[in-house]
Amino acid sequence: MTNIKERFLNGEFGEIYQSDALAKLKERVEQRKEFKKRKENMGKIDKNSKFYKPPTLEERLENIKYFFLFWRGRKRGMIFTRNIELDDFRYIFFPKGFEKYGYLGTHLWNEEGDYFNALYPLVLAMDYEAKPKFCPRWFLRFLHVFGSDKSIVRVRNWTLHNLLRKLTKGIAFVDWKTKWHSYDLRISIHGPKHLQNLAEDIEGGFYSRGRQEEIVAEIMKLDPKASIIWGSIDRLEKQLEKLEAEKEKRDKQLDSLVQQANDKLRK
Repeated sequence: MTNIKERFLNGEFGEIYQSDALAKLKERVEQRKEFKKRKENMGKIDKNSKFYKPPTLEERLENIKYFFLFWRGRKRGMIFTRNIELDDFRYIFFPKGFEKYGYLGTHLWNEEGDYFNALYPLVLAMDYEAKPKFCPRWFLRFLHVFGSDKSIVRVRNWTLHNLLRKLTKGIAFVDWKTKWHSYDLRISIHGPKHLQNLAEDIEGGFYSRGRQEEIVAEIMKLDPKASIIWGSIDRLEKQLEKLEAEKEKRDKQLDSLVQQANDKLRK
């Protein structure tokens, strides 16, 4: 098999194969260069593009108006930005509790309960990775309000928005929610691999603890004196299945005894 492979690669077909592989490699390199170029130019206006239309005088005056009325939001079709309020300045300079990490885009409004306790370590780790040592958090919150419109989907000012992304290395807390059960936590973030792994571990641990508590509650209904060993969903499920099988067996025996007693009474 090796000789056939060597003859194939060293022969006429080998040159075709190698040239084809080289062409594919060059194509992939060009695609990566193009992707990198697009990523660097994201948010920038290409004035040489055939789709570019220079702003009219009316649009320029509108931009100048909003430069002075910087607190006013804009609206174009279904896209809009919010009005800057006094509470936004309070959020920037005098944040309350967890709001100091708001530049990450976090959505933990209630600083109590299981969800906050589960997600809080992740936010601390993200803040450690995202915040530059030379940059105060109030400045990042300022960019979050005036650049990203205090949102993860809107952009109020591309320059400030891109500066925030550059300073925080693109790290952001996108969303969190529960799916099928209250303990089925789903976390979405932008960040390096180790932060993604941390988020997955939190999801898995939260699900495991929630599912175990649910199974234990069902076990205690069947046997209030049952011995519980925490730590494994499979072990608790087997314990529950065993108790359910024993209950089903007792119910069948009881039904059989009742049936026998009824038969005797009829005789």
